[in-house]
Amino acid sequence: MPADDWGFTLYITILAAVTGAAGGSFVNCLSWRLVRGQKVTKGRSCCPSCGHVLGPLDLVPVASWFALRGRCRYCGERISFRYAAVELLSAFGAICLLYRFGLTPAAPYYLVFSLILLGVALTDLESYEIPDRFHVAAILWWCAGALITEKPLGSYIISGLSGGILIAGGMLAVSLVFDRLLGRESLGGGDVKLFFVTGLYLGLAVNLLNVIVSCLLALILAALLPDSGRKPGDPAAIPFGPAIAAGTWLCLLGGGPLVSWYLGLFGLS
Repeated sequence: MPADDWGFTLYITILAAVTGAAGGSFVNCLSWRLVRGQKVTKGRSCCPSCGHVLGPLDLVPVASWFALRGRCRYCGERISFRYAAVELLSAFGAICLLYRFGLTPAAPYYLVFSLILLGVALTDLESYEIPDRFHVAAILWWCAGALITEKPLGSYIISGLSGGILIAGGMLAVSLVFDRLLGRESLGGGDVKLFFVTGLYLGLAVNLLNVIVSCLLALILAALLPDSGRKPGDPAAIPFGPAIAAGTWLCLLGGGPLVSWYLGLFGLS
């Protein structure tokens, strides 16, 4: 972006924030419906308490929640801060991607992928499941990315498939070993599939870093998540999807330079 044109920089930053917040609002609604077994393409948004259909002024990302002071306009019941928080988070994420990738096709490309990851995190956090439709959407979007990538097509495909297959295969092997040792499932199938998906976007080296970052974030999540938020019937289980999603997003921003720096220490970059 032009560093000397502050007006344009401010405009494009606000545009990115609004786009991110709108995307986060959509993903919030999508994940809420998926968890509750509702059709995602049918029916307008409504208050979860009274069922009243929400109007346009009730659905302005972030602003509506604060304007209504976190309550439904029609019944007065409290509306979870989760909605505004997710919209703020996705707005911040969009700004970060803009400044990381600049005014290139990579910025909106990775924004869409980030919104898919957000859907994974929200759904897994509440239901302990990652619907396959998220994996499919991410794979299809990666295929579409072949149209805009600056890499040679062969390199794009090989980098993605090697990063996905090798890391997901390794995680599957590790999980099978721990399943035997622990006598229960140690890593869900949705998590293994998600590591395949993240490898498509990150490549082998950065996706390996992603495994490390995701595991560290999962430990933090386990420490922060109250017992009441653990999986019913298995209090030792925590949702891994949010940690993988967050780790992947962090690796999108800084994983490549970090891996290049590390390999450079050994003359391998």
